[in-house]
Amino acid sequence: MSELFAHETVLPAEAVMALKPRAGGVYVDATMGGGGHTRRLLDESAPDGIVIGVDQDERAIAHAEIWGRAFGRRLVVMRANFASLSDVLSEIGVARVDGLLMDLGVSSVQLDEADRGFSYQHDAPLDMRMDRRQRTSARTLLAELSERQITQILREYGEEKWASRIAAFIVRQRVAAPLETTGQLVDLIKAAIPASARRDGPHPAKRSFQALRIAVNRELDVLADVLVRVPDVLAPGGRIAVISFHSLEDRAVKQAFARAVKPCTCPPQQPVCTCHKVPTLRLVTRKPIEPTADEVAGNPRARSAKMRVAERL
Repeated sequence: MSELFAHETVLPAEAVMALKPRAGGVYVDATMGGGGHTRRLLDESAPDGIVIGVDQDERAIAHAEIWGRAFGRRLVVMRANFASLSDVLSEIGVARVDGLLMDLGVSSVQLDEADRGFSYQHDAPLDMRMDRRQRTSARTLLAELSERQITQILREYGEEKWASRIAAFIVRQRVAAPLETTGQLVDLIKAAIPASARRDGPHPAKRSFQALRIAVNRELDVLADVLVRVPDVLAPGGRIAVISFHSLEDRAVKQAFARAVKPCTCPPQQPVCTCHKVPTLRLVTRKPIEPTADEVAGNPRARSAKMRVAERL
């Protein structure tokens, strides 16, 4: 793979085969990244299946324009957030698709590329934008939000025990000078969390960085909105597979699928349904599919991955 956008694909075979790709089908990889899943979909839907690769990262698009030449018109590459999936499909004249894949993880490239600001292991500008065309970065977010709002983000999206203390340190620091780099933020978080609480467990900044990334990119809001509209873009028998990497994402996927499987809103004690809401999906996986021990050994970032699959009725 080109070094332009090298990335280790998670659940490569399981995710693609969950969609039951076939010749002549139309599939969407809504989070294309390095193209690992995309290429497998192209291979499994040969000789005439169409795969639409969507990503908001300009480097992923540039990379796909190189490796995608081998597939000709079978690969359609679109730079967009998957929140715009309906518009993307409308733009290229596709009404329904036979499979939709969403890998919600941050790519290895984005984590390792210092100037993106996703990692607490590199000193870089406080950015964290998946799509650098958007205005809001981690820097602007920490400069503009109130202490209460920052606390809420760290607590809800990062499940950070020390959220209020970290937020107080951030607000106190920005009075003197704005936070500009990830290194400054890491140092501040370490100062805010008592030494005794930093001795064990993950890096002290891990939860806060996750929370800020989710907030900057509105990840959970976008995910919830897209999941509600999934039945509208899937053809009957079409499948959706979603790979998540933390409990908040997995819970959102599980709950959205459950609502589509059992949409009735009538009181449980009511003998006859009067809301007339009918199921639009059926669960293919009752429990999430997780990486094998061998995959985790080769790609430690896959450790927390969980995949859920549903099929359009």
